[in-house]
Amino acid sequence: MAVTTHMLETAEAEIAYDVRGPLPTVDGRPPLFMIGQPMTADGFATLASHFPDRTVVTYDPRGLGRSIRKDGRVDNTPTVQADDVHAVIETLGAGPVEMFASSGGAVTALALVAAYPDDVTTLVAHEPPLIPVLPDAAAAERARTAIRDAYKAKGSGAGMAAFIAMTSWRGEFTDEYFAQPAPDPAQFGMPAEDDGSRDNPLLSDRSWAVTSYRLDVDALEAAPTRVVIAVGEESQDTFTGRSAVATAELLGQQATVFPSHHGGFLGGEFGYAGQPEAFARKLREVLDDNM
Repeated sequence: MAVTTHMLETAEAEIAYDVRGPLPTVDGRPPLFMIGQPMTADGFATLASHFPDRTVVTYDPRGLGRSIRKDGRVDNTPTVQADDVHAVIETLGAGPVEMFASSGGAVTALALVAAYPDDVTTLVAHEPPLIPVLPDAAAAERARTAIRDAYKAKGSGAGMAAFIAMTSWRGEFTDEYFAQPAPDPAQFGMPAEDDGSRDNPLLSDRSWAVTSYRLDVDALEAAPTRVVIAVGEESQDTFTGRSAVATAELLGQQATVFPSHHGGFLGGEFGYAGQPEAFARKLREVLDDNM
């Protein structure tokens, strides 16, 4: 399917977005918008390929990938990114969209629905990493700080090793978790040498506003949007899985189980392959439930 790339210029950013398929859509279905954070549009290439019958829109969040910031900031804030996604949806001129949102993108999407309830007909929010919804929120914040500190002290290898340790831990963050020695980057196939970087949005504190975001439950419940919170079958007791389950409970629902893990929709292009074909079937099933 042909992909056309566009740049939307706002006062604070130039937002790159891609459209696969025609606008307006040929079947009368809304465009299917896929968003992530800090993942950019290229992370959805495999998933989008499983929807050849749909017009699919993807984008790069401001300051990431091809999207350029002009606001002089380096932090990533869900409400700001929600404004950007809203601007793209308005520019599409195709009415409200259906949305699949992953990880930090799911947090942006929940902020979008709260602020712009008429933008989205159905939102599938997959494993939003929301610390405030957890019973062990203070411990989760401590674990998050350890990632930042390792990255700040020793660079990407140490930071990513700490990130993997946090996101793969099963259950609440207990004394046992914090008693572990600092993970060795080599055990994950990464160099231990300091690469000098300190600006990674995943490993620094630049995206803490994402994981610290507090849901506007009242606004979400008042919105006409059908909100589905999704969790991977392999990650239900990890940090992002637990936060998905807790978010669903706050919204009076049970999390909908999807195949695979946090990156279950990914192909092998990032070395973290999921089950994209099965994942796409489940996503299609959930979206079609609203028809």
